[in-house]
Amino acid sequence: MIEFRNVSASYVAEHALLKDVSFTIGKGEFVAFVGTNGAGKSTTMRLCNGLLKPMAGAVLVDGKPTTELKTSELARKVGFLFQNPDRQICCSTVRDELEFSFKAQGKLDDAARAKVDAAIERFGFDPDAEPYLLNRGTRQLLALASIIVTEPPVIILDEPTTGLDYLECVKVMEVIRDLHEQGHTVIMVCHDMEVVADYADRLIAMTRGSLVAEGPTDEILRNREVLSRADLIAPQCISIAQALCNRHPELKATAIANARTVEDLVAAIEEIRGASPCAGAANASAGTDAANGAVLPGASSSQEVR
Repeated sequence: MIEFRNVSASYVAEHALLKDVSFTIGKGEFVAFVGTNGAGKSTTMRLCNGLLKPMAGAVLVDGKPTTELKTSELARKVGFLFQNPDRQICCSTVRDELEFSFKAQGKLDDAARAKVDAAIERFGFDPDAEPYLLNRGTRQLLALASIIVTEPPVIILDEPTTGLDYLECVKVMEVIRDLHEQGHTVIMVCHDMEVVADYADRLIAMTRGSLVAEGPTDEILRNREVLSRADLIAPQCISIAQALCNRHPELKATAIANARTVEDLVAAIEEIRGASPCAGAANASAGTDAANGAVLPGASSSQEVR
C-alpha cells in the first residue's frame, strides 16, 4: 500500500534528513516507527501523505508516486494525526471540526452527517463545545476522530500518546486498535516502547535518517544489537523476561521467553507455578517482583534476577 524506493528527503536542499530509505507497508498492517529524536521518523510520515516530496527516489501510495497525486487525492487515502492536536484543530465547535473534512471534499451529505453523529456518540463529545477549551486528552481524541470519521484506508499517527495520562493513552490506543481490527492500515511513530510492544505488529527502527532494521515487534524488541544501534531501550516486561531466562535457562523453553506485556508475563509465570491468579497476586505482593528478586520454581526467596 505504501512503498519507499531509495528515498532521500530534506527540508533544506543541502542537508538530507533521509538517506536512501526503502521499505514496504502492506494493506492492513500495524507498523510502528521507532528511534530517537532526529532519526527521521516524522519526516518519513510527512513523505507518506505528501506533505513533503522526496528529493530522490519515490514514495508510492497504492502504486502511484505521491509526486503525481493531488493533495486532495492523498488526503482521501491517508489520514494524518499530528503530534500536537492544536496544530490540527481549526474549527469553533466539535461538530464543525468533525464535519470539516467532508466540507473540504464537498461531501457533507446526510451520510456524512450520520457518521459525524456516530462519532459524537462514540467518543461522548459535546457537539457544541469549543475545541480549545477541552482538556489535552479530549483534544487528541477529537483530532483523531476528525480523521477516522472519513474512513481513510491508511491512518498515520505521529506520537499519538504524547502529553496524555495513562487512562487517556489507553483510550486513544484502543480506538486505534479497533481501527486496525476493522482493516485499516495503521502507521505510528512512538517513543513509548510499552505502547509499541502492546499494539504494533511490525517495527521499523531508524537512526540518523537511515533504517537500522525492520521486522516483527517481538524480534526487534529482543534484539539488543538493533536496540543499541537505534539508541532504544526494550520495554520493561521484555527486559524482565530476558533477565529471567538468562538466570534460569530452562525458562527459555516456556512462554516467559516470549512474554511481551504484563499480562503475558504474569500468565506465563502462573502457568509454570501451577498457581491460581490469586496465588500469583499473593506472591507478587510478597515481594516477588521479577525486576528486583523474582522467585521461580526451584529458587529460594533470596535468589534475585540481575
